[in-house]
Amino acid sequence: MIKQQTIFFDMDGTILDTEKLYRKYWKQAAEDCGYHMTDSQALAMRSMGRPFAMQQIQRYFGNEDAYPQIRKRRMELMNQELKAHGIPLKPFAKETLAGLKEQGHHLAIVTATDLERTKMYLQETGLFTYFDHLICATMVEQGKPAPDIYLYACKELSVEPKDAYAVEDSPNGVLSAYRAGCKVIMIPDQTQPDSEVEKMLTRKLDSLKGLLEYFG
Repeated sequence: MIKQQTIFFDMDGTILDTEKLYRKYWKQAAEDCGYHMTDSQALAMRSMGRPFAMQQIQRYFGNEDAYPQIRKRRMELMNQELKAHGIPLKPFAKETLAGLKEQGHHLAIVTATDLERTKMYLQETGLFTYFDHLICATMVEQGKPAPDIYLYACKELSVEPKDAYAVEDSPNGVLSAYRAGCKVIMIPDQTQPDSEVEKMLTRKLDSLKGLLEYFG
């Protein structure tokens, strides 16, 4: 018999193939607002909660007004992209989530995206029904890489962090889950983990479909 597990999923970059778009449009939005953001700087923004993202942008450009301007423009660009081309899924997303639900696992989203857009993205991609709970960074004081969001998720689902799994794609997400005490499975998106992030992982997988074998 398969033991039922609580599995938390990051959304962007883990089940939705949208992180590459954020990477592109953080840079373009910065340029449109008169700033130059490097590719490595854009990558560092992955899964970062708003307070940390604001601080990061201020460190990059030395201007506290830069973040709201750039973020607003980035959202405009993302909305145009998704309206024109739809929301892309990561390979094996639907098959994996359906299989995990069939195995009896409890699935929840833990994301830096706000609740309204999280619901919209999941509904539009047909993934909404696979998740028992949606946990968003707007529900806590600090988003990723702080542990708050995963601690809150564990409290909401009545599970001890040590008994929960977090599936993440980026260093900020891994750090958040690890700090909360969750077991972390990383499916790297765009970059591989460095040696420090590797130490935080329970397992690294090449794609979502590896989860079915791991939990099955």
